[in-house]
This record gives sequence, structure tokens and C-alpha cells, in this order.
Amino acid sequence: MPKRESYASGTPNWVDLQAADQDAAKAFFAELLGWSYNDLPADETGDVVYAMAMVDGLEVAAIAALGDQADAGMPAHWNAYVSVDDIDATLIRVAPAGGTVLAPAFDVLDAGRMAVIQDPTGAILELWQPARHVGAALVDEPGAWSWTELITPDIPAAAAFYNAVFGWDTKQHDDEPPYTEFTLSGASVAGALNPPMPGIPPSWGVYFSVSDTDAIVTKAEALGASVRVEPTDIPPGRFAVLADPQGALFNVITMRDPK
Repeated sequence: MPKRESYASGTPNWVDLQAADQDAAKAFFAELLGWSYNDLPADETGDVVYAMAMVDGLEVAAIAALGDQADAGMPAHWNAYVSVDDIDATLIRVAPAGGTVLAPAFDVLDAGRMAVIQDPTGAILELWQPARHVGAALVDEPGAWSWTELITPDIPAAAAFYNAVFGWDTKQHDDEPPYTEFTLSGASVAGALNPPMPGIPPSWGVYFSVSDTDAIVTKAEALGASVRVEPTDIPPGRFAVLADPQGALFNVITMRDPK
């Protein structure tokens, strides 16, 4: 069982969903992926919670409320995080590399420090300097997060940015469509591909491991989700793209050879 107690600086480590209806999102993923929840206070009042999703008693992701962002028209969406040892030093590298700091570093209670950045192509990514919370404690198991992937029309520009900020290198795969793998010190950390169709904005997407992609897709549809990409075989395994009942996109995959 791939348990994690730490992440190297520059490594993706966490994902969370921001939903207009937090309770409905919790119910959907509990039924689909078998999640239970540990609701943690997200502010000093205790009225807002950050729902830690659990598999086998270990944290795998989280679901939060969109709050005021919903009133501004922000749709439900998944956020991807990268762990860094020094968030302030990392932020200093963002603007010179062509990116934008959307939210400077701030403390998240005693869990860690967070910031939000945007790469030169427009994709948004969260930074996380861990304290009490290091990130996902379980990965690559059914129901757990397994992969983070960038969709952007300009992979070279994005790759140059992430190399300057995190030290990521690239490895090209001659798949169809072509695929770029981001590596850090030789280890695979994330991926990137061009939008599969016009109109898809630059964004970071998330994958969850499942034991049977086809069965999960059938179950998701029964729970009110929509299928954006039908179950498809790719070199790592069999994947599909789903939108939950509130429209948040996510991927599921049954790995052929687990990482």
C-alpha cells in the first residue's frame, strides 16, 4: 500500500475540490470512490469545514465549499498542489519566469502555508509548504489520487516556466496524442498534453486510481455524472474523463503497471 509521509520539494502532493454544494459533492464521491470524511474547521468560527477525504483511514484528497466564489460565477473545480520546502523563495522565481502570483503565501491554520500561482499559459496551480499536513497520505490505490496533468496549448512555454520554478525537466512520449512527462531528479512527477479539442482553457487536472474504469464510469453516470471521454486504453492503463453532477472534471484510471 503506497503510504506517504513526505514529498520532495517540487513534487505534486495534494488535490482538493471546491464545490458550490459541498454536502452533495461529499455524498457523490463517498458513493463513487468509497470516501469517508474528517471535517476540519476551515476558519476560526467553525462554520466552514474542509472535508478531508479518507481511504482506509488515510487522507487522499479534500472537498471544500466555493463560498463567495460561487456568487462570482466560479464553477466547481479541482485544485492541484505542489509541495515546496520554502514557499517564499519559490514565489520569487514565478514572475521572472513569466508567471503570476495570484495569492501570496498565507498560513492555513497549523497545517502549512499556501500560495496560488498562474503559469504563462494561464493554468493555475497551488503551492504548499507543509507543516502538520504534508499532503496525500495514500496514493495510487483505488479511491486515491494518482496523477496530476496539465492541459495547455503551449507546452514549451509551460515547461520552461516549471523548470525555472521547480526544476522540472521534460521527457517526450510519441503517443497519439503526443505526451510530455515532467520529471524531477529523474522521477516522474506530472504530465502535459495539448487540449484535445478547441475551447478547453489551460488547466491542471487530477486522476484517481480505480480498480475497474468501466464499472466506475457506469456507476458515476447512475449517480448523475456525465462522461466526457469514454473508457479508453492508453499506455499506462485504461482511463476516462468524468464531470461530477456539479460539473467539476476529473479523471479515473486503472493502471496497467502501478507506479
